[in-house]
Amino acid sequence: MNTIRRKEAIVLLIGDIFVLFISLYLTITLRYGSLPSQDFLFSHLLPFSILFLVAILINFISGLYEKHTLVLKSKLPKTLTQVQIANTIVSIAFFYFIPYFVITPKITLFMYLVISLVIMVAWRMAIAETLGSRRRYRALLLAQGEEAQELFKEINNNQRYGFYLEWINTSETFITSEQIIDLVRSKKISLVIADFSNQKINEIMPTLYNLIFSGVQFADVQKIYEEIFDRVPLSLVNDIWFLENVSSTTKVSFDIFKRLMDIAVSFMGGLISLIFYPFIYLAIKLDDGGDTFIIQERIGKNNKIIRIKKFRTMTRNDEGKYKNGLLSENKVTRIGSFLRKSRLDELPQFWNVFVGDLALVGPRPELPSLVEVYDKKISYYNMRHIIKPGLFGWAQIYHENHPHHSEAIMQTKEKLSYDFYYIKNRSILLDLKIVLQTCKVLLSFVGR
Repeated sequence: MNTIRRKEAIVLLIGDIFVLFISLYLTITLRYGSLPSQDFLFSHLLPFSILFLVAILINFISGLYEKHTLVLKSKLPKTLTQVQIANTIVSIAFFYFIPYFVITPKITLFMYLVISLVIMVAWRMAIAETLGSRRRYRALLLAQGEEAQELFKEINNNQRYGFYLEWINTSETFITSEQIIDLVRSKKISLVIADFSNQKINEIMPTLYNLIFSGVQFADVQKIYEEIFDRVPLSLVNDIWFLENVSSTTKVSFDIFKRLMDIAVSFMGGLISLIFYPFIYLAIKLDDGGDTFIIQERIGKNNKIIRIKKFRTMTRNDEGKYKNGLLSENKVTRIGSFLRKSRLDELPQFWNVFVGDLALVGPRPELPSLVEVYDKKISYYNMRHIIKPGLFGWAQIYHENHPHHSEAIMQTKEKLSYDFYYIKNRSILLDLKIVLQTCKVLLSFVGR
């Protein structure tokens, strides 16, 4: 599955670069009425190559190399149009305000932007159709639970995965190795996805060994689920899973690099954010005249209490205290709603990152009162505190149903599955992806 995703991303990347080059070539040809010479093409290619790199970066931030862009084809034209608007703004900034990149006449730039949009939409729709219509192989799913059902529906409803699932629900059906072998041969199944943590399945696996010689592949349902949904299936998590996949210690090089990046980015981000402070201060004072900042306690690494600073967004600071099992009545202010959606209320937390209370990337820190509740009601919830919490998080990008600082067991369980995914797979590249994807979240104003 990971190999398929990487190949698709590489194909999309190479195709996008080719489209951008062809768009420039056609622009120059149409603008001047003849094929450009090598020197003339190169004189344009040098400055435009910067725009190519920026366009690829914007595509990445917009999720155009993620799997959903191949599934939701109906949204591609709208997404690409939004991306092109961002490219237009950047292009104008380059060619109008940086002397080195000046190219005359400016009509060349605008022709390129229009042509590249048309060709990019056509290319992306064509590749989505091609990848979606390829031959599908049959696979067998041996698992049980809600995640197995979710996996079954996701794969069978989307042709991009390249195979179709036959599902044996191990909680309802008694199955023998002979029945599995007969099913594999009769259905011409080439892949068996099994829950290797299930004792009943483990008992029959040795007798399925010879299927390997028939070209049948085997995969762990947990790994397939993670690759498709970018989160960990909680119903399949147990003590052994944590021993195998999660550790409080990491590579020294990663720890050092991550901390250095936290210091550098938080220092620069903190300085730049100071520009917004006077305007936010004035807006809060004009709104209701209350305090500008609040300080709240959160749970940090190893369950230690940390104190984070934020711009006030609610009528008062209730410190997350419960009243009769519910959060005390408190309302988001008018300016607070904007600050939350834009995430500007979290700007003071650059200081928490700088001093080491938070990391730039990690699970978002939770209120102590809610942690106390979730520890009792959600298995392994406390394991999210094995690493330092972060200003940005994997769940903030992919989890759509965020709990809003009030007790929400089901939403928090789903959020925890994303937190565990990050804890298991954390790396420099994943941190970089989260930071870049967060830029999209910030610009789309879909905060809490």
